[in-house]
Amino acid sequence: MATIYRDYDRAALDLQYNARATVPDFNVFMRQYAEESRHARETLPCALNVAYGEHADETLDIFPAAHGGPAPVFVFLHGGYWRLLSKDDSSGMAPAFTRAGAVLVAVNYSLAPAVTLDHIVDQTRRVMAWLYRNIGAHGGDPARIHVGGSSAGGQLAGMLLTDDWQARYGVPADIVRGAAPLSGLFDLTPLVHTHINDWMRLTPEAAARNSPMLHLPASPCPVIASHGENETDEFKRQTRDYLDALRARGGDASYVAMPGSNHFDIVLRLNDPDAPLTRAIFAQMGLPVAGDATRGPRAGAQRP
Repeated sequence: MATIYRDYDRAALDLQYNARATVPDFNVFMRQYAEESRHARETLPCALNVAYGEHADETLDIFPAAHGGPAPVFVFLHGGYWRLLSKDDSSGMAPAFTRAGAVLVAVNYSLAPAVTLDHIVDQTRRVMAWLYRNIGAHGGDPARIHVGGSSAGGQLAGMLLTDDWQARYGVPADIVRGAAPLSGLFDLTPLVHTHINDWMRLTPEAAARNSPMLHLPASPCPVIASHGENETDEFKRQTRDYLDALRARGGDASYVAMPGSNHFDIVLRLNDPDAPLTRAIFAQMGLPVAGDATRGPRAGAQRP
Protein backbone atom coordinates (compact mmCIF):
# COMPACT_ATOMS: atom_id res chain seq x y z
CA MET A 1 0.00 0.00 0.00
CA ALA A 2 1.10 3.55 -0.68
CA THR A 3 2.25 5.80 2.15
CA ILE A 4 -0.27 8.49 3.15
CA TYR A 5 1.43 10.16 6.11
CA ARG A 6 5.15 10.21 6.87
CA ASP A 7 6.27 6.60 6.31
CA TYR A 8 2.89 5.03 7.09
CA ASP A 9 0.34 3.44 4.80
CA ARG A 10 -3.32 3.41 5.86
CA ALA A 11 -3.12 0.16 7.84
CA ALA A 12 0.04 1.18 9.69
CA LEU A 13 -1.31 4.64 10.48
CA ASP A 14 -4.54 3.14 11.81
CA LEU A 15 -2.48 0.94 14.12
CA GLN A 16 -0.43 3.89 15.35
CA TYR A 17 -3.59 5.70 16.48
CA ASN A 18 -5.40 2.62 17.82
CA ALA A 19 -4.78 3.13 21.54
CA ARG A 20 -6.98 0.18 22.48
CA ALA A 21 -4.63 -2.20 20.68
CA THR A 22 -1.81 -1.34 23.10
CA VAL A 23 -3.52 -3.07 26.06
CA PRO A 24 -5.02 -6.57 26.44
CA ASP A 25 -8.44 -5.37 27.66
CA PHE A 26 -9.47 -1.76 27.24
CA ASN A 27 -12.68 -2.30 29.26
CA VAL A 28 -10.77 -3.01 32.47
CA PHE A 29 -9.63 0.61 32.55
CA MET A 30 -13.04 1.99 31.62
CA ARG A 31 -14.56 0.17 34.60
CA GLN A 32 -11.82 1.45 36.88
CA TYR A 33 -12.38 5.04 35.70
CA ALA A 34 -16.07 4.73 36.56
CA GLU A 35 -15.52 3.00 39.90
CA GLU A 36 -12.86 5.39 41.19
CA SER A 37 -14.86 8.42 40.08
CA ARG A 38 -17.99 7.08 41.77
CA HIS A 39 -15.99 6.53 44.95
CA ALA A 40 -14.80 10.14 44.85
CA ARG A 41 -18.36 11.43 44.45
CA GLU A 42 -19.60 9.27 47.31
CA THR A 43 -16.84 10.06 49.79
CA LEU A 44 -15.79 13.67 49.14
CA PRO A 45 -17.61 16.98 49.44
CA CYS A 46 -18.64 17.94 45.93
CA ALA A 47 -21.06 19.94 43.82
CA LEU A 48 -22.39 17.66 41.09
CA ASN A 49 -23.93 18.41 37.71
CA VAL A 50 -23.22 22.13 37.92
CA ALA A 51 -24.35 23.74 34.66
CA TYR A 52 -21.89 25.86 32.68
CA GLY A 53 -24.24 26.13 29.69
CA GLU A 54 -27.76 25.49 28.56
CA HIS A 55 -27.38 22.01 27.01
CA ALA A 56 -27.84 18.93 29.19
CA ASP A 57 -24.28 17.83 28.35
CA GLU A 58 -22.78 21.08 29.67
CA THR A 59 -22.14 20.22 33.30
CA LEU A 60 -19.27 20.02 35.79
CA ASP A 61 -18.48 18.10 38.96
CA ILE A 62 -16.56 20.32 41.39
CA PHE A 63 -14.57 18.96 44.34
CA PRO A 64 -13.44 21.73 46.75
CA ALA A 65 -9.98 21.72 48.30
CA ALA A 66 -9.82 19.94 51.63
CA HIS A 67 -8.24 22.96 53.30
CA GLY A 68 -7.28 26.56 52.69
CA GLY A 69 -8.40 28.89 49.99
CA PRO A 70 -8.76 30.44 47.63
CA ALA A 71 -7.18 27.32 46.15
CA PRO A 72 -5.64 26.58 42.76
CA VAL A 73 -7.96 24.81 40.35
CA PHE A 74 -7.21 21.72 38.26
CA VAL A 75 -9.63 21.25 35.35
CA PHE A 76 -9.60 17.73 33.91
CA LEU A 77 -10.76 17.05 30.33
CA HIS A 78 -11.43 13.38 29.67
CA GLY A 79 -10.29 11.36 26.69
CA GLY A 80 -12.20 8.77 24.67
CA TYR A 81 -11.39 10.01 21.15
CA TRP A 82 -14.11 12.67 21.53
CA ARG A 83 -16.84 9.99 21.39
CA LEU A 84 -16.66 8.14 24.73
CA LEU A 85 -16.65 8.78 28.50
CA SER A 86 -17.96 11.70 30.52
CA LYS A 87 -17.30 13.64 33.71
CA ASP A 88 -18.74 10.64 35.58
CA ASP A 89 -15.58 8.72 34.62
CA SER A 90 -13.16 11.58 35.17
CA SER A 91 -12.76 12.44 38.85
CA GLY A 92 -10.79 9.49 40.17
CA MET A 93 -7.88 11.81 41.01
CA ALA A 94 -10.06 14.04 43.22
CA PRO A 95 -8.95 12.48 46.54
CA ALA A 96 -5.26 13.20 45.92
CA PHE A 97 -5.80 16.67 44.44
CA THR A 98 -8.26 17.96 47.02
CA ARG A 99 -6.17 16.58 49.88
CA ALA A 100 -3.16 18.44 48.48
CA GLY A 101 -5.12 21.70 48.47
CA ALA A 102 -6.58 21.99 44.95
CA VAL A 103 -10.10 22.33 43.64
CA LEU A 104 -10.72 19.51 41.14
CA VAL A 105 -13.15 20.11 38.27
CA ALA A 106 -14.30 17.22 36.04
CA VAL A 107 -15.74 18.49 32.75
CA ASN A 108 -18.58 17.06 30.69
CA TYR A 109 -18.84 17.87 27.00
CA SER A 110 -20.93 16.65 24.08
CA LEU A 111 -19.61 13.73 22.05
CA ALA A 112 -18.98 13.01 18.39
CA PRO A 113 -20.49 12.21 15.99
CA ALA A 114 -23.50 14.08 17.38
CA VAL A 115 -21.43 17.28 17.45
CA THR A 116 -18.32 18.53 15.70
CA LEU A 117 -14.91 19.03 17.25
CA ASP A 118 -15.36 22.78 16.77
CA HIS A 119 -18.39 22.54 19.07
CA ILE A 120 -16.50 20.56 21.71
CA VAL A 121 -13.63 23.06 21.70
CA ASP A 122 -16.16 25.86 22.14
CA GLN A 123 -17.67 24.03 25.12
CA THR A 124 -14.31 23.74 26.88
CA ARG A 125 -13.66 27.45 26.36
CA ARG A 126 -17.06 28.25 27.81
CA VAL A 127 -16.11 26.07 30.78
CA MET A 128 -13.11 28.32 31.36
CA ALA A 129 -15.24 31.46 31.15
CA TRP A 130 -17.72 30.00 33.63
CA LEU A 131 -14.95 28.99 36.04
CA TYR A 132 -13.34 32.40 35.84
CA ARG A 133 -16.59 34.00 36.95
CA ASN A 134 -17.88 31.36 39.36
CA ILE A 135 -15.17 29.12 40.82
CA GLY A 136 -14.64 31.53 43.73
CA ALA A 137 -17.98 30.36 45.15
CA HIS A 138 -16.44 26.87 45.41
CA GLY A 139 -13.22 28.01 47.07
CA GLY A 140 -11.20 28.24 43.88
CA ASP A 141 -8.88 31.01 42.75
CA PRO A 142 -9.78 32.25 39.25
CA ALA A 143 -6.24 33.56 38.88
CA ARG A 144 -4.78 30.05 39.32
CA ILE A 145 -6.61 27.79 36.88
CA HIS A 146 -4.64 24.85 35.50
CA VAL A 147 -5.86 22.39 32.88
CA GLY A 148 -5.13 18.76 32.19
CA GLY A 149 -6.45 16.11 29.90
CA SER A 150 -5.75 12.69 28.48
CA SER A 151 -5.56 11.75 24.79
CA ALA A 152 -8.45 13.67 23.19
CA GLY A 153 -8.53 15.66 26.42
CA GLY A 154 -4.89 16.55 25.81
CA GLN A 155 -5.91 18.08 22.48
CA LEU A 156 -8.67 20.04 24.20
CA ALA A 157 -6.21 21.27 26.84
CA GLY A 158 -3.86 22.35 24.08
CA MET A 159 -6.63 24.32 22.40
CA LEU A 160 -7.06 26.27 25.64
CA LEU A 161 -3.43 27.41 25.37
CA THR A 162 -3.88 29.12 22.00
CA ASP A 163 -4.05 32.91 21.76
CA ASP A 164 -7.11 33.37 19.58
CA TRP A 165 -10.13 32.90 21.85
CA GLN A 166 -9.85 34.58 25.26
CA ALA A 167 -11.12 38.06 24.33
CA ARG A 168 -14.19 36.60 22.62
CA TYR A 169 -15.09 34.69 25.79
CA GLY A 170 -14.40 37.59 28.13
CA VAL A 171 -11.47 36.08 30.03
CA PRO A 172 -7.86 37.19 30.57
CA ALA A 173 -5.24 36.15 28.05
CA ASP A 174 -3.40 34.25 30.80
CA ILE A 175 -6.44 32.47 32.24
CA VAL A 176 -4.60 29.12 31.94
CA ARG A 177 -1.65 29.26 34.33
CA GLY A 178 -0.34 25.77 33.62
CA ALA A 179 -1.21 22.66 31.65
CA ALA A 180 -0.68 18.91 31.89
CA PRO A 181 -1.66 17.11 28.66
CA LEU A 182 -1.23 13.32 28.78
CA SER A 183 -0.85 11.25 25.61
CA GLY A 184 -2.10 14.30 23.77
CA LEU A 185 -3.16 14.60 20.15
CA PHE A 186 -1.64 17.91 19.18
CA ASP A 187 -1.60 17.56 15.38
CA LEU A 188 -4.86 16.17 14.01
CA THR A 189 -3.86 16.18 10.35
CA PRO A 190 -2.89 12.48 10.31
CA LEU A 191 -6.23 11.50 11.86
CA VAL A 192 -8.05 12.50 8.68
CA HIS A 193 -6.53 9.37 7.09
CA THR A 194 -7.51 6.93 9.88
CA HIS A 195 -10.51 5.02 11.21
CA ILE A 196 -10.97 7.82 13.76
CA ASN A 197 -12.42 9.96 11.02
CA ASP A 198 -15.29 7.50 10.64
CA TRP A 199 -16.87 9.29 13.61
CA MET A 200 -14.97 12.59 13.71
CA ARG A 201 -15.65 13.52 10.05
CA LEU A 202 -12.83 16.02 10.05
CA THR A 203 -12.01 17.88 6.88
CA PRO A 204 -8.35 18.81 6.44
CA GLU A 205 -9.33 22.39 7.31
CA ALA A 206 -11.13 21.35 10.52
CA ALA A 207 -8.20 19.16 11.53
CA ALA A 208 -5.79 22.06 11.08
CA ARG A 209 -8.13 24.48 12.86
CA ASN A 210 -8.25 22.22 15.92
CA SER A 211 -4.57 21.24 16.09
CA PRO A 212 -2.73 22.88 19.02
CA MET A 213 0.55 22.26 17.19
CA LEU A 214 -0.60 24.62 14.45
CA HIS A 215 -1.78 27.34 16.85
CA LEU A 216 1.06 27.70 19.32
CA PRO A 217 0.81 30.50 21.90
CA ALA A 218 3.21 33.40 21.59
CA SER A 219 4.06 33.20 25.30
CA PRO A 220 3.33 29.66 26.51
CA CYS A 221 2.31 28.96 30.09
CA PRO A 222 4.24 26.19 31.87
CA VAL A 223 3.41 22.76 30.42
CA ILE A 224 4.06 19.31 31.85
CA ALA A 225 3.44 16.44 29.45
CA SER A 226 3.63 12.68 29.67
CA HIS A 227 2.53 9.53 27.90
CA GLY A 228 2.38 5.82 28.67
CA GLU A 229 5.60 3.88 28.40
CA ASN A 230 4.09 1.39 25.93
CA GLU A 231 2.40 3.92 23.64
CA THR A 232 2.87 3.82 19.88
CA ASP A 233 5.55 5.83 18.14
CA GLU A 234 3.05 8.39 16.88
CA PHE A 235 1.61 9.16 20.31
CA LYS A 236 5.15 9.60 21.64
CA ARG A 237 6.16 11.76 18.66
CA GLN A 238 3.14 14.01 19.11
CA THR A 239 4.16 14.78 22.70
CA ARG A 240 7.83 15.25 21.80
CA ASP A 241 7.10 17.58 18.89
CA TYR A 242 4.66 19.69 20.90
CA LEU A 243 7.08 20.16 23.76
CA ASP A 244 9.89 21.03 21.36
CA ALA A 245 7.69 23.62 19.65
CA LEU A 246 6.73 25.23 22.97
CA ARG A 247 10.39 25.36 24.05
CA ALA A 248 11.28 27.01 20.75
CA ARG A 249 8.94 29.83 21.80
CA GLY A 250 10.59 30.17 25.17
CA GLY A 251 8.08 28.02 27.04
CA ASP A 252 8.78 26.05 30.21
CA ALA A 253 7.77 22.70 28.68
CA SER A 254 8.75 19.53 30.52
CA TYR A 255 8.31 15.81 30.06
CA VAL A 256 7.69 13.47 33.00
CA ALA A 257 8.36 9.78 32.42
CA MET A 258 5.87 7.27 33.84
CA PRO A 259 7.59 3.86 33.69
CA GLY A 260 5.30 0.87 33.42
CA SER A 261 2.30 2.94 32.37
CA ASN A 262 0.03 2.70 29.35
CA HIS A 263 -2.34 5.00 27.48
CA PHE A 264 -5.15 4.36 29.96
CA ASP A 265 -3.71 3.73 33.42
CA ILE A 266 -1.59 6.89 33.35
CA VAL A 267 -4.80 8.75 34.26
CA LEU A 268 -5.43 6.44 37.21
CA ARG A 269 -1.98 7.21 38.58
CA LEU A 270 -2.95 10.85 39.06
CA ASN A 271 -4.58 9.75 42.31
CA ASP A 272 -1.18 8.67 43.63
CA PRO A 273 0.48 11.71 45.26
CA ASP A 274 3.86 9.95 45.06
CA ALA A 275 3.71 9.28 41.31
CA PRO A 276 6.24 11.40 39.36
CA LEU A 277 3.52 12.94 37.21
CA THR A 278 1.29 13.88 40.14
CA ARG A 279 4.23 15.36 42.01
CA ALA A 280 5.18 17.47 39.00
CA ILE A 281 1.63 18.78 38.56
CA PHE A 282 1.36 19.60 42.27
CA ALA A 283 4.64 21.50 42.08
CA GLN A 284 3.48 23.40 38.98
CA MET A 285 0.34 24.42 40.87
CA GLY A 286 2.30 25.53 43.94
CA LEU A 287 0.99 22.68 46.09
CA PRO A 288 3.11 20.81 48.64
CA VAL A 289 5.03 17.87 47.18
CA ALA A 290 5.17 15.15 49.82
CA GLY A 291 8.65 14.43 51.14
CA ASP A 292 10.37 16.99 48.95
CA ALA A 293 10.24 20.67 49.79
CA THR A 294 13.34 21.64 47.83
CA ARG A 295 12.99 20.52 44.26
CA GLY A 296 10.73 23.35 43.11
CA PRO A 297 8.11 23.61 40.39
CA ARG A 298 9.81 21.20 37.99
CA ALA A 299 9.94 18.27 40.43
CA GLY A 300 10.15 15.07 38.41
CA ALA A 301 10.38 16.87 35.07
CA GLN A 302 12.91 16.15 32.33
CA ARG A 303 13.34 16.24 28.59
CA PRO A 304 11.78 13.36 26.63
